[in-house]
Amino acid sequence: MLDTKIKQDSIQIGKNIRRIGKEKGIGQTELVRLMQLRGISIYRESLVKIERGVQHITATQLQGFRDCLETTYDELLKN
Repeated sequence: MLDTKIKQDSIQIGKNIRRIGKEKGIGQTELVRLMQLRGISIYRESLVKIERGVQHITATQLQGFRDCLETTYDELLKN
């Protein structure tokens, strides 16, 4: 089954991921490691692209970011 991609056109998911990570003191490398430990395939280069809004995020990745950053979908999806 393919993982649904979520477009970031009007939603600032990547910026929210970056902001929440900084607020919690979790850097990109650590966040990628936490995601990989949960079995979510992602590399730092992909995270950078997601944060910049250049690469779409998958539903699985969104759930992983929510769990790793101990936040809510509301926080990740707010404008």
